[in-house]
Amino acid sequence: MLNHTDFTNELQRNRLVAIVRGSDPKAALAGVLALAEEGVRLIEISLTTPDAETVITRAVEETGADAVIGAGTVVTRQDALRARDAGAQWMVTPALDNGFEHAVALGVPVLAGALTPTEAVTAMRSGAAAVKLFPASLGGPGYLRALRDPLPDTPFVPVGGVDAEAARAYFAAGAVAVGAGSPLLGDAAQGGDLAQLRVRAREFLTVCAAGGAA
Repeated sequence: MLNHTDFTNELQRNRLVAIVRGSDPKAALAGVLALAEEGVRLIEISLTTPDAETVITRAVEETGADAVIGAGTVVTRQDALRARDAGAQWMVTPALDNGFEHAVALGVPVLAGALTPTEAVTAMRSGAAAVKLFPASLGGPGYLRALRDPLPDTPFVPVGGVDAEAARAYFAAGAVAVGAGSPLLGDAAQGGDLAQLRVRAREFLTVCAAGGAA
């Protein structure tokens, strides 16, 4: 079972969380597999994806040791249980809500959604492994930099409108990793171009590798 230390180590090493949210479960799974083949290890599958539990289960089975599959948009107790039963190794919440509390209680690493300093501190004190700064686009890298002044030991993962160029700025501001949804996936999880997804994945991985060396 993945523990908090394992998860934070994965964040620090890989620097990228790919967020798969689609309207077509087959396309979503194909996107996950393409990402894993390109070397993206941390892949979050949103529970808003139709038949998300099957997508998660198959993703875990088919990627094996090449990826660490998580479940996103965990909002309720039932969501947390669905994600666990499907085999998700970590969970992501949009806020410090019922889903967050139950995900923590299950003992899986949780990337907890927060925006303000109070929320970030509360998340970490309540058992989060890291803080999903969301929506990061509201304040940008400057806001992350300001948050890190009083909270230098909090592992922040900006999510929301993060493209490859923005990722560079967030790394410079102290992000441990970044989360990318549509700027990375494009329309792949709806049945779109997997070849272009692979191109974008390589671009993000190059930026993340450089950010990790900074």
